[in-house]
Amino acid sequence: MTEPTRISHRIASIAESATLKVDSKAKALQAQGRPVISYAAGEPDFATPAHIVEAASRAVLDPKNYRYTPAVGLPDLREAIAAKTLRDSGLSVSASQVIVTNGGKQAVYQSFATLLDPGDEVLLPTPYWTTYPEAIRLAGGVPVDVFAGSEQNYLVTVEQLEAARTERTKVLLFVSPSNPTGAVYSEEQTRAIGEWAEANGLWVITDEIYQNLTYDGVRAVSIVEAVPALADRAILVNGVAKTYAMTGWRVGWMVGPADAIKGAANLQSHLSSNVSNISQRAAIEALNGPQDAVEEMRLAFDRRRKAIVAGLNAIDGVVCPTPEGAFYVYPDVTGLLGRTWGGVTPTTSLELADLILDQAEVAAVPGEAFGPSGFLRLSYALGDEPLAEGIERLQKLFTA
Repeated sequence: MTEPTRISHRIASIAESATLKVDSKAKALQAQGRPVISYAAGEPDFATPAHIVEAASRAVLDPKNYRYTPAVGLPDLREAIAAKTLRDSGLSVSASQVIVTNGGKQAVYQSFATLLDPGDEVLLPTPYWTTYPEAIRLAGGVPVDVFAGSEQNYLVTVEQLEAARTERTKVLLFVSPSNPTGAVYSEEQTRAIGEWAEANGLWVITDEIYQNLTYDGVRAVSIVEAVPALADRAILVNGVAKTYAMTGWRVGWMVGPADAIKGAANLQSHLSSNVSNISQRAAIEALNGPQDAVEEMRLAFDRRRKAIVAGLNAIDGVVCPTPEGAFYVYPDVTGLLGRTWGGVTPTTSLELADLILDQAEVAAVPGEAFGPSGFLRLSYALGDEPLAEGIERLQKLFTA
């Protein structure tokens, strides 16, 4: 008789978040005194705007925030999220269609857990954020990669999605702007994909957490705005982390039709109950208060975006499309593979990332974390000076 495993196969099969793993390694090396520059974490280097922090400070002193509150979120925050959803996603919803979650990750997980039965397939445009396939598998679903490379600006087509669809396909994941690529679907592309999903009776989970971080006059049009008929089969995932430099506050949300939200609310009532009331009060101020700081941060990201794209494209063997949203670049580095650098000949982007960390003391996340090998993800949500220094190190390494 075989001895049972100590932990479940389901949990044992989960890989650690690659982005957090690389960032932790970089921070450990920094703690040892090594001058590592990390492009790994998707975290703004800015402080949370002062008026948001002040709202949280007031909340700390108010005893009403010391108690349990509704598991689905404070009524005022749900109202603010409904208003934002109409303002930025073009979808009119009631506060009852909103659940406040412990960050966007919980909203992603709960969305899949609410919709999927074992064996249901999810069309997953690739490159993808490293958490999506794990969340799908944990919910019993099957992620189906649909890959678009740099020659397509990392944007999948209706034809590719149709080729991947089977009778078991239940959900399409739609992400614009994208993590890890920063790619943004045009209104026409979004409408075409949305109409295809609606015609085939698919659910759509759309992650809109970067929707306010776009550049060059581009607007990230929500798929439910482009195709209103999808509203009854769509769950919108969002949060304050990226737009407001509030990654550590852990406030996200999901918005959707009544039956899906009811199911997710039941799950959250057992899983986590309410998000910290202090963080929720801060999020209310973020959504309802002045937006000047948001624009200042967006302009800084835009400046850094242009600098990192130019710097990477100056390296022979690197092809870096210009992202139109988020704060990532996703260069194609296949031109660097199979060549010898400092006595090492990398054949995968995983090996290349290790080489870069070892020889240039620059941390980037390899493409294997997001799909096929041959790419790197670099976040430009770090200061102008370290960004420039890191690019200079890469240029020096790959011209030696």
